[in-house]
Amino acid sequence: MSAKIRKIAVNVEETLVEMGRAIAPPTRKAVAVAVIENPFAGRYQEDLSDLMDIGAELGALLGEKCVAALGISPEQAESYGKSAMVGENGELEHAAAILHPKLGAPLRHAVEKGAALVPSSKKMGSPGQVLDVPLGHKDAAYVRSHFDGIEVRLNDAPRANEIMVAVAVTDSSRPLPRVGGLTADEAEGKDGLR
Repeated sequence: MSAKIRKIAVNVEETLVEMGRAIAPPTRKAVAVAVIENPFAGRYQEDLSDLMDIGAELGALLGEKCVAALGISPEQAESYGKSAMVGENGELEHAAAILHPKLGAPLRHAVEKGAALVPSSKKMGSPGQVLDVPLGHKDAAYVRSHFDGIEVRLNDAPRANEIMVAVAVTDSSRPLPRVGGLTADEAEGKDGLR
């Protein structure tokens, strides 16, 4: 099954100054969100494989849109995350089906490599609610400078029979990181942790 997409939105957040200090180069985060029809809205469905396939489709589409919005090559992506909000006629498991079994591999391809688990969140909601997308380093989960997040909100989504699916990608860490730990330059990206 292919996603029935009502709309796509892409935003780029660029931080130039933090606590009076110039950030050079600026830290940048992109988030791409698709609003799709929920094929199982209003009814229980045992087999959620159609939503899993939609997850694979959206992982590629939204990951590529983030990389393009940042104007970088895939290997220049540093962190990523995913999130979904299900409208009131759906269930939380619909978000899980989209996000977990198949979305990760195409997203990793879009950002080249991606040894670490993709941070994720899911929730039920209604139009205009904020969807938080957690972020973590794409190759090494222990890189604390990349523990972050970005919000996305659309005034008309998700409607009762829809799901909002978001992917975020960055080309940098948080502005002015200083909580120690493994640095991005030290990360090997072999086990997804270090």
